[in-house]
Amino acid sequence: MFILLGFAALAYLATQTTSVANIHRGDSYTLKARFNNIGQLKARAPVKIAGVRIGDVQSIALEPQRMDALVVMSIDNQYNDIPDDSSAAIFTSGLLGDQYVGIEPGGSPTFLKNGDEMVLTQSAMSIENLIGKFLVNGGPKSSSPDSAPASSAPPTSGKP
Repeated sequence: MFILLGFAALAYLATQTTSVANIHRGDSYTLKARFNNIGQLKARAPVKIAGVRIGDVQSIALEPQRMDALVVMSIDNQYNDIPDDSSAAIFTSGLLGDQYVGIEPGGSPTFLKNGDEMVLTQSAMSIENLIGKFLVNGGPKSSSPDSAPASSAPPTSGKP
C-alpha cells in the first residue's frame, strides 16, 4: 500500500513540475512576438497575464532576416480581449528558473486578433550581462566628498 502511495505521489509531482497538468484544452488563437533574447524559454512554457495562465508557447523560431526569435503563442479563446498595445516580456519563476511569457495589458479599445504580432516586447534578463555590466562599471560608486575628481587647473594663491 505504501509503495502504491509513493508512486502516486511521484506521478503527481512529475505532472506538476513539468506542466503536463496545465496544458490548456479547447479553442485558441495565436499571437506572435519577437525577442532579441529568449533565454531558456521553451515550447509549452506558460503565457500569463497578472499571474493567471491564459495559454502557452506554441513554437520558437529564429528569423534569419532580422536575427531575432519569433515566439508563437497559443491563447485560449476566452481571453480574446487583450488590447493591441499590450507588451510581452520574458520572466523567470520558481526556484528552478522556469521561464514564461508575461503579458502586460495596454489601454487600447481595440484588441489583438488571431495571427497578430505584439510590437512591444522585453527580452529575457541575462545574469551574465548583469554581472558583466557590474564588473565593467567597477561596482557601486561611493558618494563621499573624498571621492571627488581631482581638478586639472593649477592652484590659485588668492593674489591677482
